[in-house]
Amino acid sequence: MSFSQSLYFYQRRPTREVVVGIPGEGGVIIGADQPVVVQSMLTSKTADTESCVREILELEQAGCQLVRLTAPTLKDAQNLGVIVERLRSRGSKVPLVADIHFIPEAAIEAARWVEKIRINPGNYADSANWDMQASTPEMYEAALKRVEEKFLPLLEICKKLGRAMRIGSNHGSLSQRIMSRYGDTPLGMVEAALEYARIARKHGFHNFLFSMKASSPKVTIAAYRLLAQKLSQEGPDCNYPFHLGVTEAGQGADGRIKSAVGIGALLVDGLGETIRVSLSEDSVHEIPVCRSLLSSMPEIFSGEPAPELPPAWNPYSYERRPSEEILYGGIPLGGMQPVRVLVTPEQREGADRNLLAQKRAYCEADYLPQNCVEIEVSESLPEIAPGKPVTIADGSSVPVVFAFRWLAAALKEVGLKNPILLKDTFKPEESDRPGKLILKSSVLLGSLLCDGIGDCVLVRREKNPTEAVMLAWNILQASGSRTFKTEYISCPSCGRTLFDIQKVIARISERTGHLSSLKIGIMGCIVNGPGEMADADFGYVGGAPGKITLYVGKTPVKRNIPEEEAVDALVELIKEHGRWEEPPVS
Repeated sequence: MSFSQSLYFYQRRPTREVVVGIPGEGGVIIGADQPVVVQSMLTSKTADTESCVREILELEQAGCQLVRLTAPTLKDAQNLGVIVERLRSRGSKVPLVADIHFIPEAAIEAARWVEKIRINPGNYADSANWDMQASTPEMYEAALKRVEEKFLPLLEICKKLGRAMRIGSNHGSLSQRIMSRYGDTPLGMVEAALEYARIARKHGFHNFLFSMKASSPKVTIAAYRLLAQKLSQEGPDCNYPFHLGVTEAGQGADGRIKSAVGIGALLVDGLGETIRVSLSEDSVHEIPVCRSLLSSMPEIFSGEPAPELPPAWNPYSYERRPSEEILYGGIPLGGMQPVRVLVTPEQREGADRNLLAQKRAYCEADYLPQNCVEIEVSESLPEIAPGKPVTIADGSSVPVVFAFRWLAAALKEVGLKNPILLKDTFKPEESDRPGKLILKSSVLLGSLLCDGIGDCVLVRREKNPTEAVMLAWNILQASGSRTFKTEYISCPSCGRTLFDIQKVIARISERTGHLSSLKIGIMGCIVNGPGEMADADFGYVGGAPGKITLYVGKTPVKRNIPEEEAVDALVELIKEHGRWEEPPVS
């Protein structure tokens, strides 16, 4: 695979260095043999200098190495100079990143003050009035020339002042021009970024890196892998680093699990030189999650390599591995059936089944080794009878992800379609701190599910039986494998947010948390909001200060609703479309 040296052992993708600030004076080096850099983004408005300074100092103390602020207007960009001056007078050396959308002049102004600029190819220089129906190759090339003209002044000032840049595509904000050619796809995300990268390279600017962010881990994983493949094809000098993140991940355990699935899967692939866990919480809460995730990775990918085989799946697009449907423990498993949650007999006995039932989480079947085919990783498969699930035998020295990739490939090679049982550990006595084991299990099971591997899952790292079952169900939902509860696609609050995102999430979840199999997007502004929640059933989006726009799918249906009335209006909208359920009587 050109995005990775191997699918069956860990090796970090070689990259060049990107320098942000002055190393030794607070600056950081991203890429090459440097450790993965941790970053976050402010929730404070950029115009509020004191609030920004206070939040940056808190993040720096927590171990954040890069801090991003939004600069939605030229005035905000100008205030970055005031923030920098105030920070440096208080001894802070952490490099700052300006997040730019729509206004190239704001990017140029920001470059005068901060060490790095992040631009979004989807809205930096493209026309908002692109005619998708009437577009021609000639029109497309002419538009690219206009992009170059608008982009060049930023490149020149970044070269002059020694600034770094992130070219960051968002799935939710691809330009109409890009979608006219590539659609709303991972390929569109990649090509949007590559257009800007080629312009930068043409003009001798190389101090940049990429990001490919989406709210779906599957889309995120596919986009980064595809980008790595495309860059390897363009030549060895296109080895630019990656910033990893799953955008609009949400809050609490859900946001942490979804982030671990997407970011962790890519780290296992050897991709990623800097990360951010985007939570709808105070920014300082993101840093421990990043640190815990990174500290977990050596255990996740260390061990013996699995034998090399042609892959069983296309790593650039999601497709579930074909398997035969069987009856297991009285339930149908494999084929077109949903991914099932298995438990040990001890877990079934110890779990609070009443509590699980209230949360719509169930122990669906018992895992009994004698009812599965336990496979040792080796050069060849033993003879396997049909009608039983297969799994990797406990005690394997091959890391979990690589072992199950090998198993899927080995089964495909001999034409077998037995369902695959995924385990989060081959050493069931292992345990860890609660926050850490959640991340580990999410990486291990979630990354495989996003590769289309697995017909049932077994969580054994978590010792509490009830929590183990809940974690299994939450991983299924985070990976897009199965929906069992209301899912909130919510942005991390930033300076663009037009309402208090945390308070609104709390109000909406209080009213709708009992609903099943429903996705609700909660977005602070329109920059990425409508696009990132494109697969949501309903959306709640900040359209203007104090005003909310409600969506059904991708369509805005109610505009400029006063914020104090908007949650009630959302509930009524859900009722109008027949998706409402009355909450259970306690």
